[in-house]
Amino acid sequence: MKKVKNKAEQRLEQKVDKGIDRSLDQLEGKGAPAQASNSKPAPAPAPAPAAAQAEPAKPEKATLKSYSKFDFVPGERIIYAEDFAQDAVGELPLTWNASGKGEVQTIEGKGGKWLRGFENSFYLTGNRKSFGENYTVEFDAIFYFEPKVKGYVLPYWKAGLLSSGGKDPADNQFLREQSEYNNTFVTFNPGSNGSAYVDSRAKRVQTFHSDRMSLGDMTEFFNQVVHYSIQVQKTRFRLWINDRKVFDIPRAMNVGDTMNQLWFYLENSNYQEDEIGLFISNLKVATGVPDTRHKLIEEGKFSTTGILFDVAAATIKPESNGVLKELGGLLTEHKDVKLKIVGHTDSDGSDVANLELSKKRAEAVKAALAKDYGVEESRLQTDGKGETVPAGDNKTKEGKAQNRRVEFIKL
Repeated sequence: MKKVKNKAEQRLEQKVDKGIDRSLDQLEGKGAPAQASNSKPAPAPAPAPAAAQAEPAKPEKATLKSYSKFDFVPGERIIYAEDFAQDAVGELPLTWNASGKGEVQTIEGKGGKWLRGFENSFYLTGNRKSFGENYTVEFDAIFYFEPKVKGYVLPYWKAGLLSSGGKDPADNQFLREQSEYNNTFVTFNPGSNGSAYVDSRAKRVQTFHSDRMSLGDMTEFFNQVVHYSIQVQKTRFRLWINDRKVFDIPRAMNVGDTMNQLWFYLENSNYQEDEIGLFISNLKVATGVPDTRHKLIEEGKFSTTGILFDVAAATIKPESNGVLKELGGLLTEHKDVKLKIVGHTDSDGSDVANLELSKKRAEAVKAALAKDYGVEESRLQTDGKGETVPAGDNKTKEGKAQNRRVEFIKL
């Protein structure tokens, strides 16, 4: 009986792989469109409200402690940031391109604005800058699923990096013909047997295909914010989902034209438009490899945008742990080093409120280093500058993101 079960699982995997290949061929204009399954779904309870009103049960909130193994550190300089704050609700973001419908929406219980991606639609960001050889990419995603009836196969979704080869990165050509150019993407299975794998292609040739990595039961993250972090160092590709490192592949990336575009795609299924969707927000691309040790110990100053806080608050987000962990290790190793921690904000809000907020955020970082990494508080001073010492242009999203930073000065 066990052999029969294993054989059935193998055949199911083969069918899923073939279905993904057909879907990718359809994206590139090859062959006939994939046909959805006509099997009858099993009955399910009455549906929940639509996405904008949905507020399902939440997994336990992540903490800095739960992210103790998270070692992602973002790049030094932010070159692209997108949170859709300036975009009109109900419209596709002004600088983006899409092969189908896309809408900026707000979601009850989730902060900010989100791009809602629909099935069988491809999305290109508004970035126009080269990422360089070494860079990081971060974004938040929500896989929305509120079916009226259950039983159909869930659609896979993809997130990718693309080089436009000197052409406009948002050109219509890249909505259908990504594999002709330097292109690396991750395919996610969001189901109860969740998985992910990495592909690289160039000149319509597959240059790399990873093993399929198990993600466990991803249904517990339906309708929840999940943070994705990517780090590229030349040919090396690493991916974290929340605090878990899923991939660390030495030669996944092609050598050649540097990447300058992000793309997203949700495959097709038998579910209706109001039952399923992919929400994306808080995108950030940062170039360069931060050398915390050299800058702090040798040069005496280190600044980072990698310590994140809740909006208008001094609560540190758990994905900040990679930077805090590195700093804690350095201070443990160099016990004679004393630091001044300085908080900075962007220009949103009043001058007085920003100054006070920056001081509170510096205090929060001090408390985290002392509590979680055993750094003596006597070695740490704090200050806040509010919006008075900008590192970027507060008139741009990228500049604002660069200004929301924490600075460490060796005393």
